[in-house]
Amino acid sequence: MKRIYIKAFNKLTKMGVPVYEHHDDKGNFSISAEDEGSSNWVNYYDGAHIWGDSIKPELRDTLIGMGLFAEWHNPGRLAVYEI
Repeated sequence: MKRIYIKAFNKLTKMGVPVYEHHDDKGNFSISAEDEGSSNWVNYYDGAHIWGDSIKPELRDTLIGMGLFAEWHNPGRLAVYEI
């Protein structure tokens, strides 16, 4: 993973966000919407898939503060990208 993603991955892990690394050409990571406790952070069906309404403000603000954002890849995961 790229350094920016490693820093965010570690911070979110400490917060209890269900993150996991995957291998693709972007060097990023994902947030699970299927793990136990995921609904504390994200919910695909809340807010009609609008990014700001389907992700908890604390998580959204943390990502933005680190120069990142999360986007739904499918109902089971959000992919994290650089802004």
